[in-house]
Amino acid sequence: MSTLISTILICLAVCCVVMLIIYAWAYKIKNAGVVDIFWAFNFSIIAILLYFLADGFPQRKIILSSMILIWSLRLGIYLLFRVGSHLEIEEGRYKKMREEWGNSVNSKLFFFFQAQALSNIYLAIPFFLIAFNKKDGLSVLEYVGVAVWAVSICGEALADAQLKAFKKNADNKGKVCDVGLWNYSRHPNYFFESMIWAGYFLVALNADYGWIGILSPLTITLLLFRVTGIPLTEQQSIRSKGDLYREYQRTTSMFVPWFKKK
Repeated sequence: MSTLISTILICLAVCCVVMLIIYAWAYKIKNAGVVDIFWAFNFSIIAILLYFLADGFPQRKIILSSMILIWSLRLGIYLLFRVGSHLEIEEGRYKKMREEWGNSVNSKLFFFFQAQALSNIYLAIPFFLIAFNKKDGLSVLEYVGVAVWAVSICGEALADAQLKAFKKNADNKGKVCDVGLWNYSRHPNYFFESMIWAGYFLVALNADYGWIGILSPLTITLLLFRVTGIPLTEQQSIRSKGDLYREYQRTTSMFVPWFKKK
């Protein structure tokens, strides 16, 4: 238990230091949006630390670290290009924070950045359970979890690629993306993101107290449904596309990309 706790504390300390450095950079360039990039990359750091510090079954650690690295680097690089392409322009939700927080914005952003480091550790609960699982061999449930993760990360990458290609076409300016997976779901990327975390949970279930890992997919899904994901995205889409997006809402499933409404 002491090894588990010390590993968690090491990961937390490293993530907090990373966010401190990124806060200093964000303060200098006046763009808090860079926190999203390094929130994603922090999971890569956790994956590497777990591989070297955890004492679980070696093959399981290799699989876990690979899963985390692939997901973290894909998302981090995607955000790096998206946010990095307009560092001089801060995204709307962070502009709103600055307006609401007024003169105390810098101190509140400092704690906000540190809260992101804490969220890295909280969401990594399944990772710690898996990495310290000493059981020899992999269970059927773990293979199922890896399969769910693999299908989901491919689905999310496909959704992102389809959206990027749609936006790149100048003829689509002002239109709603309704091609590929977006023809069946308004948020296929969010759906697959939630399923990625469900895959981690399934792998964690083979560990002692693995059921605790349900906290991660539940939290991610709650955030996507109620906080930073779908609500903000749909509000912005209605503001920018109006009736076109309302019609898209009427005919397309909000989340699950399996069917088209009549």
